[in-house]
Amino acid sequence: MTMDEFDVVVVGCGIAGLSAAITAQRNGARVAILERAPFEERGGNTRYTESFWRMKNADQVADDFEDRFAANAGGWPDPGILRDAVRDRENQPAVLRSLGIVDPDLIATIAEDAPKALKWLEEFGVTFDYLPLYFLSQSTTRMGPIGGGLALVEALGGYIDAEPDRFTVLYETAARGLIHDDSGAVAGVRAIGRGNKPLEIRAPSVILASGGFEGNPEMLSHYIGPQAQFIRPVSRGGHYNRGEGVRMALEAGAAPCGDFGSFHAQPVDPRSADIEPVVLNYSYGLLINDAGHRFTDEAPAMVDASYEVVTRIIMAQRHGIAFAVFDAGLDDVDNWQVTVRSREAPLEADTLEDLAKAMQIDPGEFSATVAAYNAACPDAAGFDPLRPDGLATQGLEPRKSHWARPLLRPPFRAWPIICSNCFTFGGVKVDERARVINTEGDAIPGLYAAGEVVGLYYRVYTGATSVMRGAVTGRLAGADAALRRNTPR
Repeated sequence: MTMDEFDVVVVGCGIAGLSAAITAQRNGARVAILERAPFEERGGNTRYTESFWRMKNADQVADDFEDRFAANAGGWPDPGILRDAVRDRENQPAVLRSLGIVDPDLIATIAEDAPKALKWLEEFGVTFDYLPLYFLSQSTTRMGPIGGGLALVEALGGYIDAEPDRFTVLYETAARGLIHDDSGAVAGVRAIGRGNKPLEIRAPSVILASGGFEGNPEMLSHYIGPQAQFIRPVSRGGHYNRGEGVRMALEAGAAPCGDFGSFHAQPVDPRSADIEPVVLNYSYGLLINDAGHRFTDEAPAMVDASYEVVTRIIMAQRHGIAFAVFDAGLDDVDNWQVTVRSREAPLEADTLEDLAKAMQIDPGEFSATVAAYNAACPDAAGFDPLRPDGLATQGLEPRKSHWARPLLRPPFRAWPIICSNCFTFGGVKVDERARVINTEGDAIPGLYAAGEVVGLYYRVYTGATSVMRGAVTGRLAGADAALRRNTPR
């Protein structure tokens, strides 16, 4: 079946796709939206996230916004190529325009447009505020919509639902490939609907906003390696993100961007079916692998700035699991409960040996590990859970840099932790209009990317920027795609 009455096809129905579709429609375009999930689960990762934005206030991004992106812009690029970055894009060599590093002009555009996107969302009834976090303290400033990402999906989705004559939404329909015309421009998408029904949806502009590949074990194993078997999407929405958007763009010649070998890692309780069941209290205790040993510094910095690195180290352990272990001293930390989003009770015992048995690890190895740690702890005077307090172990490898207090008082508790995948980093390069750039440094006519399909992160996620990225790039893509309907091709 072929459908060809559209100006724009949007693939995906999270914050990026919804922002793109509505912006295109408000600029006069006829829009079709493809969404793999059923209606009641639409929204991808956005539906399940708290959707924090790295904002100082409603008019400004956080002070460290561009600096944090610059610090994680992509390895050690060739300075002989980067020296031409001072030129206008049109005068840059193709090798630079397609280089797989974060484009500072794109980051500047996101910084400039994020306040505009926030105010645009408020037009749909969304309210932003400084909301409680699952961190006791934070190293930057964040705002978020009251009601989280679900509020965004319901507000924008509600607008679309109220305009059935202006949008065609195909639920339980997954895009599989791009259609091109004889000139190489994008002309639509091939898709598959319920019951393996093939579809062709034709339009001169396609916006890929279908998320990353955190729900695709084959792509995860290909890019991340065999340890990928130990990670899973952090939320139900991630299971719908299977990488077709990234793959279609690459097959069309898109320049790759973002760290394909990495992803936004979060530490979660593997027993829990809760949404985003993070366990972020571990810096006040010990991390023990299933051999009974410590394997990393539990507290290299404040948790909100370091949990991703620590979580990837957990993934690298045998069987991809660790335990956050505490004594009764955890209760000295006021309100520590906000740092654990799992409703599963911790393992608990009156002795370390019995706790080890509950953890199903060797009691002797575990007890020896705790004894060595206890002997290396300093005097606990000056313990301050709300800032890096410098209470570090002495003569112990690996060192614990802060909040090192001996584990002596029962009851002893432990939470299992695995690495979960919030979203993947590997995507495609776009310009400040969200046009997909090919490997020759040119925009692919009619092809746009938004949200997770845009490669933006390397090594470490710049926290509280992903939903912001989706809203901004979605709006950029929707506006530019709508303009193409009046442009001779």
